[in-house]
Amino acid sequence: MSHYRHHVFFCTNQREPGADRPSCNNCGASSAQEHAKRKVKELGLSGAGKVRINKAGCLDRCEEGPVLVVYPEAVWYTYVDVADIDEIIESHLVRGVPVERLML
Repeated sequence: MSHYRHHVFFCTNQREPGADRPSCNNCGASSAQEHAKRKVKELGLSGAGKVRINKAGCLDRCEEGPVLVVYPEAVWYTYVDVADIDEIIESHLVRGVPVERLML
């Protein structure tokens, strides 16, 4: 059994200005990750056997970003704002129903 029921990784990669590829962090990935971490704690979902929210380096899908991935299901998402993050938390992490409209 996994140490966490869900392990969520947010790409927070930051490329140099003028780079030939986009960066998830230029789309607010760090603040989205911080929001998700707070929300999961507020809902009492964090900790061993529950949900872990992590920052990750480049997940190599920044062109589709910002992106996050939820394990163990390996479901990839993109998002626009904290409302999307809240929907992922409420639907996927709480109820076990992936949010198809945000899936990559």
